[in-house]
Amino acid sequence: MVRGRRKKDGRASVPDDQKTTTLYIVATPIGNLEDITLRAIRILKEVDLIASEDTRHTRKLLSHFDIHTPLISYHKDREAAQAGKLLDRLLAGEDIAMVSDAGTPAISDPGTILARKAREFGIKVAPVPGPSALTAALSISGFDTARFLFLGFLPSRRNQCVKLLKTLSGSPETLVFFESPHRIVRCLKDCIEILGDRNIFLARELTKIHEETITGPLSSVLGDLLNRDFIKGEFTAIIEGEERRGPAGDDINELLLWYRDKSGLSMKDAVQRIARDLGESRSHVYKMALNIWSPKMKEG
Repeated sequence: MVRGRRKKDGRASVPDDQKTTTLYIVATPIGNLEDITLRAIRILKEVDLIASEDTRHTRKLLSHFDIHTPLISYHKDREAAQAGKLLDRLLAGEDIAMVSDAGTPAISDPGTILARKAREFGIKVAPVPGPSALTAALSISGFDTARFLFLGFLPSRRNQCVKLLKTLSGSPETLVFFESPHRIVRCLKDCIEILGDRNIFLARELTKIHEETITGPLSSVLGDLLNRDFIKGEFTAIIEGEERRGPAGDDINELLLWYRDKSGLSMKDAVQRIARDLGESRSHVYKMALNIWSPKMKEG
């Protein structure tokens, strides 16, 4: 193997024999080990190294399938620093598989930085598709999946979470996000207050022994959780989108008036939404919004 040399700017060059080196982004089971693909097993056996979010967790998976490939830790808190070290090994000609604790790496899990760096240096990045809590929950929810917004984990700070939810209050897309067991109750309360009592689908422990799904109005699902002595397992939450209740047509002035008086959104958020929906320049809509919002601002 030939290690790539560093350029004067500190970036590594790609050696001539580098062309076949590959970084594999490998999906692993979210619970049931039978969900792993035959290709994933083969790749994990053939690569030179496996970069794992939690080596203790991954060792159990590898042991089950009699895989003895070396492991190295790659967790989110030190992702930037560790990505550089793994990049050097890729440039030296080693094939590496990236795995997270469960599901598909880089989807609210480590992996994004390494994949981006590898592409910057011409290294092949190959997906090995498989389990994902996101698609698993969506597929059984019965909600509209033609258009959805995936939000990852909502902000842990309540003021930031509330601010985000407000920007989505009028969105017609199905909303999908992950939430931890100790924040789910507070999250649902905020959703009811900001989004209204919409229908929600909650999935917990999918593919595991204690798999559970709960669906119904937000208030009903919240009541269910409040009656429990304890809550375990991360949730995938899917909330129905808001039916568009704004004025019909594409008159920007009418839309701005409606958003100002009835939506509860800030001028900035209203401008962003109108520009997106109509395909207009945000600066153009903003100039019009200043004339519509200004009288109300002065009155306040």
